[in-house]
Amino acid sequence: MINTEPDWERRIAELWATFDDHKPEVFLAKVKELTDELPAGDAIAHYELASAHDSIGNEAEAATHYREAFSAGLTGPRRREATIQYASTLRNLDQAGESVALLTAEREAVSDELDDAVTAFLALALTDLGRDREAASLALDALSRHLPQYNRSVSNYAKALMETEQPEK
Repeated sequence: MINTEPDWERRIAELWATFDDHKPEVFLAKVKELTDELPAGDAIAHYELASAHDSIGNEAEAATHYREAFSAGLTGPRRREATIQYASTLRNLDQAGESVALLTAEREAVSDELDDAVTAFLALALTDLGRDREAASLALDALSRHLPQYNRSVSNYAKALMETEQPEK
């Protein structure tokens, strides 16, 4: 059965809303049931399976499904979410360099409400590569936009982190 109607979207959203109510294997089985309603090789199905595997700690399996989702032409908000999640998965799989490359390209390609999420995960990946000052600079700059005051000061300090020479270790 193929169902791409709003009802399917509602059911997958409801399932995600109850994630903590399920044992990992039960949650994954429920996601699989729903994705089986979509056409074989569907980008959204792969994205949802990747997300489910990621959420229960199956990073290697998640990475496979993220790649399949991108290959199948994932678009819209899910594409950006998948990019963030895949980059995080790569980092967890000790591929921080690939994560940094993916998130850096994402920051340059698109701008939306997920910009700070992209930056946060980029900062995490940079720390894995020992680029702590760059990571702190990015995180502080993103944070500066959300502070009730001191926005300009924190933003300037973030820039200064990248302008000053880093001490030798």
